[in-house]
Amino acid sequence: MPLSKQDIKNPCPGPTRRGLLSLTAGALLPALSGLGLARAAGNSPKTRSVILVNLFGGPSHIDTFDMKPNAPKEVRGEFSSIASRVPGYRVCEYLPLLGSRMDRAAIIRTVSHPYNSHNPYSVLTGFTGGSDRENYYAKPSDHPSMSAVSQYLGMKRAGVPFHVVTPAFPGHSQGLRRAGPYGGYLGKQYDPLMTQCEPSFERKGSFYDPVLPMGQPMLGGLAQGGVTVERLGSRLQLHRGLDAARKSFEGGLAGRNWTRQQDQAFELLTSSRVATAVDLEKEPAPLRDRYGRNLYGSSLLAARRLAEAGVPFITVNWECSAEGHGGHWDMHNKNFSMLRFNLPVLDAMVSALLDDLQSRGLWDSVLVIVTGEMGRTPKVNGAAGRDHWPQCGFCLLFGSGIRQGMVHGTSDRQAAYPLDHPVSPGDLCATVYHLLGLDPEATMIDHLGRPIHVSHGGKPVAGVLS
Repeated sequence: MPLSKQDIKNPCPGPTRRGLLSLTAGALLPALSGLGLARAAGNSPKTRSVILVNLFGGPSHIDTFDMKPNAPKEVRGEFSSIASRVPGYRVCEYLPLLGSRMDRAAIIRTVSHPYNSHNPYSVLTGFTGGSDRENYYAKPSDHPSMSAVSQYLGMKRAGVPFHVVTPAFPGHSQGLRRAGPYGGYLGKQYDPLMTQCEPSFERKGSFYDPVLPMGQPMLGGLAQGGVTVERLGSRLQLHRGLDAARKSFEGGLAGRNWTRQQDQAFELLTSSRVATAVDLEKEPAPLRDRYGRNLYGSSLLAARRLAEAGVPFITVNWECSAEGHGGHWDMHNKNFSMLRFNLPVLDAMVSALLDDLQSRGLWDSVLVIVTGEMGRTPKVNGAAGRDHWPQCGFCLLFGSGIRQGMVHGTSDRQAAYPLDHPVSPGDLCATVYHLLGLDPEATMIDHLGRPIHVSHGGKPVAGVLS
């Protein structure tokens, strides 16, 4: 449940001992990171860009990619399974396009962890030791995202932002910023840039009555503080003229953070390579139709354009597009009617992306990840829904460095627990670092000056690597 305003008030007017320690350690981060404690390239990079489709709310694995047709009805649910292109492997009847492309995928059926929370914190960082209440809001002491860690380990890309989240930040539909995509204790200079969205709806829905949001992501929100492109451009010269004087006064981490964020925003909005990345009017109408002209399909098409422009990390965050319109994957009620709505949209847009990457020669350089923060309970509840179940879930991997047609891991007869090859979010992050040519065994320094394993104990999932 959301925290109340009282929950987030600070009853202490002064800094705590813990806070002072955090601030001290934070100020030392730049010096510590320069000591070589974290940097180490592990292997030759295979992946140039990562597109992560985050299915916010926790999609049901047992009704999609780990079906149990021989289980009792209260477990197997209402859907039938169909054959995929992988011999012996079946998918949901509402995923025919992806089913016919599973020979290009590595499917993990045993993603398992103890973190029962809707924050994409575990998905984007690999850390599963938190709690829902602690991580409901993003905070400076959070563990950093994969993109932040990748920059910290030395990965660079000139002329483009390093990480773009589209169509909006996690939690945007609730007016809060959920933990996961940020720089955390590494600093705000590693925060992503966010697009904005203003979708339209044919009618008003509800939490369990989804209505498809129409529209596409917009760049207007990427300038800091709501500054428009024109105002940002007119300010840039003045800002740079005052920069030396400002640094002499501010000189600390916060000042450097702000400068880098503003420079990244200006870079994105004015770069000849990236300024038109989300201008979908440049794409052929039939291709736009294949992705879907809804907000999620348009965001995924924009993600492909951003990857093509050289952006290393793109997160497509699929959650409620607005309060009162549904569209999420948190299906405590009406699981099957909501999946009948969501799955064809997912099927169309991801299959369009896969074909698009192959036709454009991007298959071997772009890694596509489709997952959520948890699975759902094996047993259907009294409201025809499934509840939270982080003990078993799925992850789809396509593209760069991935073994095609691989089914990794087996769950038990009710898809409740892994029987073999359990995979943690840390393992998934370690796999990404490995494919980027970074050392998944490296360490970083947290806000208290402690060395932290970048993969939080995870190891690359060798079975899905080509």
